[in-house]
This record gives sequence, C-alpha cells and structure tokens, in this order.
Amino acid sequence: MDLLILDEWGYVPVDREGAQLLFRVIADSYEQKSLILTTNIEFSKWGSVFTDDQMTAAMIDRLVHHEHLFLFEGTSYRMEHALMGSNPKEASQQDMA
Repeated sequence: MDLLILDEWGYVPVDREGAQLLFRVIADSYEQKSLILTTNIEFSKWGSVFTDDQMTAAMIDRLVHHEHLFLFEGTSYRMEHALMGSNPKEASQQDMA
C-alpha cells in the first residue's frame, strides 16, 4: 500500500492502546508511504484526543516533516446543507413566502 487515507481524524477520543496503534501506523509510514489526513482539530488540541502529549508530539513531528498542509476556512458544506434536509437559502426563502 502506497497511500493511506485517515479521514475525520480525532473526532472520537482514542484510548491509550488505540493511540499507540495509531502512532505505530504513522511511524511505520514515515518517509515510506503517502498519508492523507483530514481533521478539523488544530494540532494544539490533539493531546486531548490521543491522551499522551509526548506521543502526540512525536506523531505530529512525523506528519509535518514532509507535509503539504491545506487549510480550508469558511462554512462547512455539510452544516450549510443540513438544515432539515434542505438548503438554508431555500428554507429562508420558504419562510418569507
């Protein structure tokens, strides 16, 4: 496997054993495989997700060493289109009618 995609990273807290396994995946992939990682959690808050600040710092160090970081700012597409299954613009137009 040349590419590993880790989507929605950090949405669920990970216990110590899980964090160690994820660290192992990152460490084994370091400089060997390409990783795509998606998250909305900034690096400074990863320690609360992975429970071990030192291991989290080592994980971040490996991830950012050869990184191409893409930041997307603005409203979430999902949140923008989640209002009762309709488009918020449509919903507000319906309220006006």
